[in-house]
Amino acid sequence: MGTRRTFLQQSAAVSALPFVSSISQPFARLANRNSRLQYALIGAGGNGTRTAPVAQKFVDMVAICDVDTRHLERGNEMLTGGKADTYRDYRKVLARDDIDVVQISTPDHWHTKILIEAMLAGKDAYCEKPLTLTIDEGKLIRKVQKETGRVVQVGTQQRSSFDLFNKALAIIADGRLGKLHTVTTNIGSGGWSPEIPLADVPKELDWDRWLGPSPEMPFRYAVDPKKPDRKYTNGHTQFRWWYEHSGGKLTDWGAHHIDIAMLGIAAAGQNNDPVSVEGTSKHAVEFKDGIPLQDDRYNTAQKFDLSVAFADGDVNLKIQNGGDNGILFEGDQGRIFVNRGKLVGAPVEGLKDKPLPEDAIAKIYRGMTINGNNRDAHWANLVESIEKRTLPISDVHSHMKMLNVCHLAGICCRLGRKIHWDQASETITGDELAASMMKRPYREGYEIDMGTLVGNK
Repeated sequence: MGTRRTFLQQSAAVSALPFVSSISQPFARLANRNSRLQYALIGAGGNGTRTAPVAQKFVDMVAICDVDTRHLERGNEMLTGGKADTYRDYRKVLARDDIDVVQISTPDHWHTKILIEAMLAGKDAYCEKPLTLTIDEGKLIRKVQKETGRVVQVGTQQRSSFDLFNKALAIIADGRLGKLHTVTTNIGSGGWSPEIPLADVPKELDWDRWLGPSPEMPFRYAVDPKKPDRKYTNGHTQFRWWYEHSGGKLTDWGAHHIDIAMLGIAAAGQNNDPVSVEGTSKHAVEFKDGIPLQDDRYNTAQKFDLSVAFADGDVNLKIQNGGDNGILFEGDQGRIFVNRGKLVGAPVEGLKDKPLPEDAIAKIYRGMTINGNNRDAHWANLVESIEKRTLPISDVHSHMKMLNVCHLAGICCRLGRKIHWDQASETITGDELAASMMKRPYREGYEIDMGTLVGNK
């Protein structure tokens, strides 16, 4: 327990060694090639295998990587009929010059390391949300993206694949709600578990490699005796309920709905630079200095009622676990509610008599050719962005501004106090302990490789 506690409290020592240019995939090769992009899936669990068939409409899968041979074999058979090359070490994938783009569908704690090393190895990427576990990881990702020029699409597909959200943003941008004063995001409750016993690691799973940058911990697993389909673990499928691996519901569904909420504030022409987060939360474990004191059950926030203030002080963003999953925008002239299944409110009804301008949606899409409400849209946008060498609809820079709010909310929950933020310096102010939580350490042997291209050591 002491080692784990110390590990979580330490600051990350991410080396800022000189950047190297991308050499394995020159831009000209993409522009002149006749064949489709060559693609590798890193992380062949449920999320990866659900998204990959969409990717395969645009790119050719040549490799699959996972640290669990069950996922590896099942994913390869399901997606390619067993024809793709398989790996348990993602670095071997990044070392291949013939792979143009990778999809990173690992648990959250691996995203930053693999993405940075992929960009340095000359790969474009699709990376599942949340992009990072910490605020400082986002700074590093953005710096590497600028240095390498790689195209990275973050898996916040509500920006492209669900037209209701962009229609809502267009309504706001057209002034139909007037000036926003309150935006409420309901993202659902976090996971709960009983005490989870220690268990033998499945022989197919490389547990040490699964943990990767996370602190060393024993494997835990249990089946609910009353509901055999319900399983509790600190590994596959349930990793997001552990602060060691994720940010809980706040960075899970928060990465979707808080994203749309902040885009909505900007669409209204109002300042969405956060200055503080405060509120209440409930966890199943006790905390000391932001560190969970029990390590045998889920430890992320189960319930929360948080408030985000912005620089101009004219709009309040609420982050809650209760209510109908979705986003409620309230202005001085109207209100609308939107989620993946509905868009309702008097301003929506008003479109029958006064439609939006013809270019309203195109402005929200920033002129990109996106077929909204199409599950293919996010990947199609990535491929087009790769070909044109432009930022995609969900780029790392705009994603991190939103995700930082999720991280600030998580720090607020863990410390149980108001957190103050300076957007210009991207720093927590007036709270040394809270500021230290902008970073995390990487377990020895799993630090980010910034010095050389992977495979050329």
